Amino acid sequence: MKYKIVQKSLNSINCDVEIVFILNKDFKHKWVKHEDILKQMNFKGDSEEAIFLASEKYIYVGIESLELDELRTASAKAIKLLKKTNYKSAKIGLYINKCSKKAVIALIEGFEFGNYEFDKYKSKKEDKKSFEISISSQTYDDKEAQIDKAKIGLEFALITSEATNFAKDIVNLAPADYTPIEMAEDAKKLEKLENVTCTIYDETYLKENNMNAFLAVNRASVHPPRLIHVVYKPENAKKRVIFVGKGLTYDSGGLSLKPSDYMVSMKSDKSGGAAALAILKGAANLGLCVEIHAIIGATENMIGGNAYKPDDILVAKNGKTIEVRNTDAEGRLVLADCLCYAQEFKPDLLIDIATLTGACAVGVGEYTTGVMGYNDELQKSLSKFANMSGELVNPLKFNKYLKKLIKSNIADISNVSSSRYGGAITAGLFLDSFIEDEYKDKWLHLDIAGPAYLEKEWGYNSFGATGASVRMNLYWLNKMSREEK
Repeated sequence: MKYKIVQKSLNSINCDVEIVFILNKDFKHKWVKHEDILKQMNFKGDSEEAIFLASEKYIYVGIESLELDELRTASAKAIKLLKKTNYKSAKIGLYINKCSKKAVIALIEGFEFGNYEFDKYKSKKEDKKSFEISISSQTYDDKEAQIDKAKIGLEFALITSEATNFAKDIVNLAPADYTPIEMAEDAKKLEKLENVTCTIYDETYLKENNMNAFLAVNRASVHPPRLIHVVYKPENAKKRVIFVGKGLTYDSGGLSLKPSDYMVSMKSDKSGGAAALAILKGAANLGLCVEIHAIIGATENMIGGNAYKPDDILVAKNGKTIEVRNTDAEGRLVLADCLCYAQEFKPDLLIDIATLTGACAVGVGEYTTGVMGYNDELQKSLSKFANMSGELVNPLKFNKYLKKLIKSNIADISNVSSSRYGGAITAGLFLDSFIEDEYKDKWLHLDIAGPAYLEKEWGYNSFGATGASVRMNLYWLNKMSREEK
């Protein structure tokens, strides 16, 4: 889609369709031209309620507030209605005067996410429609927005939404088409971006560097594993942020086999790895002055005569021994070795992203990311920018009593808890065992098992992958970059 910020009143812009958000059911606002028709159509103006008056060429969407995520959702609803028509252009006013940059970001992201489709596997594909959206500088309270800031917001939103949709495309690909080799090839393509380099390591490297937990998970797969390390290193970067992503291109559960219903959608187990790549891609396109690493453990977890087994003892990269009690707790094994590897590069901030536990979705809901770590200030900082981006997060606190549940009688640590309760936190505590003391306060664990993949539409998120954690981290990194300049 094409976008223009136009320094004109809404009425003076010539477009096929006008989009109007009705705030708090205020049908008297001057932008609402068809109060009588809307009432006849029983349109109440509730949040997310949308209607297209074809004869009048108006799209109306109800919003309950001027919060940024309301604007995102409303613009997504509007574009979905516009896509059903043959019209080519639309116009919309701004709704927040004092925060024109943020308002534009929210509107554009909503349009882009509402327009997103993944149709690779459809035998009959609909033609991709191209729209031109004009955003008037006139705001809901009749004031003029700050045009320069609005244009900066437009550029930022196009990059963040493109990065998010890049992650979605990766996650939505079927496991037969997207193996660790393909993930490594996608990572290598990022070298086309300025200041980006990529190194791919194979199973020989993993074996030589004692990454035995990672190797064990891969053992029964016909597709070899790949350790992916992408670096964005701009000049004069003063902070190094490392993202470690879980890249399970498919997870059958291994010998602790998942029930068949639970295997459906397990292509989404690569969401953490996809997010790490997307964050680095977005940061490079934004030209942020923060050094960023994306480290992904890419593999499958399959079954076979040579599969790793419950009761196996694995030796991780840092020499710690792990008792395997459930082969479906495999992501933490891959991450354990990848986190050890990541710390060799001395991060100022270390963040792992993983669809790690169904327990997290049970605990905080399927739309929310669980955030764990020891540094409360880091968690608060990320949460602030998550809220700004529209992503939902919830902190989950560690405690010493839960840590006792992953003790092993025959090894240093067990890969699952001895209790069914607190599974998201005990998984985080397992990872903590592989974080060196000097990095404890620099580390955050993001469990995106709930929001990473949807079986039903939610807000501006369509069926399938959502690109969970990409936007929140790009918003956060953007702030860090401005502080570094």
